[in-house]
Amino acid sequence: MSKPFPFSAIVAQEDMKRALLMAAVEPLLGGVLIFGDRGTGKSTAVRALADLLPKIEVRSGCRFNCVPSEPQEHCPVCNRKDGEKPAKSVKIRTPMVDLPLGATEDRICGALDLEKALVAGEKDFEPGLLAAANRGFLYIDEVNLLEDHLVDLLLDAAASGVNVVEREGLSIRHAARFTLVGSGNPEEGDLRPQLLDRFGLSVEIRTIVDLGQRIEVIRRRDAYEADPDAFFERWSRKDAAIRNNVVKARRILRQVEIPDHVLARMSQLCMSLGIDGMRGELTLMRACRAAAALAGRLEVTWDDVSDISPLVLCHRLRRDPLDDAGSAPRIERAVAAVGAEVLVGHG
Repeated sequence: MSKPFPFSAIVAQEDMKRALLMAAVEPLLGGVLIFGDRGTGKSTAVRALADLLPKIEVRSGCRFNCVPSEPQEHCPVCNRKDGEKPAKSVKIRTPMVDLPLGATEDRICGALDLEKALVAGEKDFEPGLLAAANRGFLYIDEVNLLEDHLVDLLLDAAASGVNVVEREGLSIRHAARFTLVGSGNPEEGDLRPQLLDRFGLSVEIRTIVDLGQRIEVIRRRDAYEADPDAFFERWSRKDAAIRNNVVKARRILRQVEIPDHVLARMSQLCMSLGIDGMRGELTLMRACRAAAALAGRLEVTWDDVSDISPLVLCHRLRRDPLDDAGSAPRIERAVAAVGAEVLVGHG
């Protein structure tokens, strides 16, 4: 099996790569939504991220991705009967599970194992995609085309971190802590507001217009398709450096502090933009903390807020029919206004 396209070999699209790395460092961010033109590397970047991340430890054969020291109640591999030797611990790639648009509710949540029920007469649970995505990523391409009832299932699981199955005589609860990553083309329809708000970060990407960068994209893609393994090996050192940076950022994340005056200005920024609820501020705080950790710093600055706020707040703004400039310029103006007050306050 050939290696995926290296994360470090993706040309430009810096906001997309930064958003994915922040989500990898801070699972509480709520995931990443990537909207943009076809052929801009959305799916390539998401799949490259999975191979880039550190491996996780599970027991061999576990289909719920349990932490070996914290087995889940309904996992037959991690919960062995008295006297049975537990399965050995192994390290696997961080799960990156694709959710097809045509997936059924049973395929996503899990259902009764019909083969065991019919052949052996045993009532057993067949885990679904949410179990497979536990401790990893759930990726939905063309997320704006996902059926409404499946959106509701994902909202429940993403909010609680638990998948609940109550049907066909089954009563199952298992962990479903995953980072949701969605991609799509805005020309094919908008996303439901309920799902849009659940994504912590939103990135809008466009087709590269720089001639040199376009040529470099073509060269790298051609080299990858000619010999994927050799191309992957050529970029392995840079990917390893990014992986090590993610590991270090995870290690110091909870040590990163946010000064009171920066936190106050975050809230002021959200208030000035009319952001509904508190999720915007919480996500902005977590995103800035993740950005600081990736930079190797233990304190968030106003520059972090300035850089990150468009990724966090653009998709949370109410539409203003009188403002033709769009969401990003509105946020930039608000950041500049609040930043000016910061300078005055410290002057």
